[in-house]
Amino acid sequence: MFSVRLVEHALPTTERDVDGLIAWMIDTLSLVRKRGDATADHGRAGPVHRLLRDHLFGQPELSWDAQMLADELALMPASLNHHLGRLVETGLIGFTNEGKGWRKYYLRGGSLSNAVAHLQQHSSLVLQQRFEFINAAWTRTGEPLPVELPQDEGAPFSLGLVDHRPIPTETEGSVLSHWMNDFGLLGERPGAELRADSLSVRLFETLLTRNLPLSLDEAAEQHGGQKARVGRILDRFRATGMVERVPRTDRLNTALWTAMTTQHQRRGEDWMLKKGGFQRLLNEQQQGGLLKKLAKNALSIDDVAQHLSGVEAREQMLLLNLLGGRLPMGYRMAGPSASAVQRRVQDRLDRVLRRMVRVAGLLDEAMAANADE
Repeated sequence: MFSVRLVEHALPTTERDVDGLIAWMIDTLSLVRKRGDATADHGRAGPVHRLLRDHLFGQPELSWDAQMLADELALMPASLNHHLGRLVETGLIGFTNEGKGWRKYYLRGGSLSNAVAHLQQHSSLVLQQRFEFINAAWTRTGEPLPVELPQDEGAPFSLGLVDHRPIPTETEGSVLSHWMNDFGLLGERPGAELRADSLSVRLFETLLTRNLPLSLDEAAEQHGGQKARVGRILDRFRATGMVERVPRTDRLNTALWTAMTTQHQRRGEDWMLKKGGFQRLLNEQQQGGLLKKLAKNALSIDDVAQHLSGVEAREQMLLLNLLGGRLPMGYRMAGPSASAVQRRVQDRLDRVLRRMVRVAGLLDEAMAANADE
């Protein structure tokens, strides 16, 4: 079964440091779960690093039986089989059962570049096939907000990819929860989040049907749970590239009302006119109408919407900024359709895979140069 978890990292700063390149590949493939403080050797003495450097990557023309590797790496068979199993699932490593005795493991394609090319092709195919499920579950229309502000990617990219297989017959999960788990939406150790009615699943179902971005307070009110926990779950969704966090421009009138009433009480009418942006952005009729309501402590959100109806949304955003206000953030699917979300995830996946191709080529060259010395 193909199974890999890819995490985006910047390209290595050196092109000839074999250990540094291998460490980058291990981190990108999430082959080692880091615990505690980083070690002085950055994990280069670890079994996975030595397995790749001294055997599978270092001597790609050979095959290695598990007994020989266990002896050379001083590992228990169970531990070695775990590491080898993870490598086989990525598609980089293959094995044969020819003859009797232990399996023989080898680098697919005879070079790391060829092995990564296989992983690259398989990853894109799995993403395309598995995303067909979301097409059927998608019901949001993807209507844009009044003002669409460009957002950076924010969360580091981290995506799981697993071949389709039937879900276990005895499970508390659903097809959706197992799909989410395969893509890393439930975290590394999902536990109870794998249940069909878990908070993570309910939040994702809401995003699949909701047009407006979902703010933390709305999510906590609708589904329960602490806002901090809800935020961690939604940020984990963002890391896959399927979900984005955007300013809630649909709440612009509410944010302006809050900023106007707060600043009028604190600083008064003169500040509102000169430094708060009223004279700069509003005509005399709009200024007078708003200030009159503010003086009577009777300004409402509807009043703000009425007086600013002729002001462009971007000018309203500038006014909010001058008043010292801010828009709440919300989470939504990262595209108006399932195919658009798939394209966005594919773009970010391609970037990681291109870096892997580059590092694989550097490793092949560095290994060959070391062998000639």
